[in-house]
Amino acid sequence: QVQLVESGGGLVQAGGSLRLSCAASGDSFMINAMAWYRQAPGKQRELVATITNSASTNYADSVKGRFTISRDNAKNTVYLQMNSVKPEDTAVYYCNADIVVTAWPPKRSDYWGQGTQVTVSS
Repeated sequence: QVQLVESGGGLVQAGGSLRLSCAASGDSFMINAMAWYRQAPGKQRELVATITNSASTNYADSVKGRFTISRDNAKNTVYLQMNSVKPEDTAVYYCNADIVVTAWPPKRSDYWGQGTQVTVSS
């Protein structure tokens, strides 16, 4: 069984910075792509950023130039550095990972964290 645990959310003023972390734990697994999503009240969950296991990244237009996704493969952790945050960045942020559990028989699944609240005050 693999778990994703997020941390780093909280309250921040507009223009400030916040860093989210998401660590994967469990037995015998391999991580492919990782991503951050967010869901604001009354809205659908949206993709924020993705990173492959070779560190290729993609961003939603709304966060380009302000957010940076990175990963530490040795720690099975993905980060989201959020700079110049805006009130519209307020949402619950979810970590997502494409993981192969390598114990026989190997199984590939999509895993989600529990979410961490980010609130940006104006």
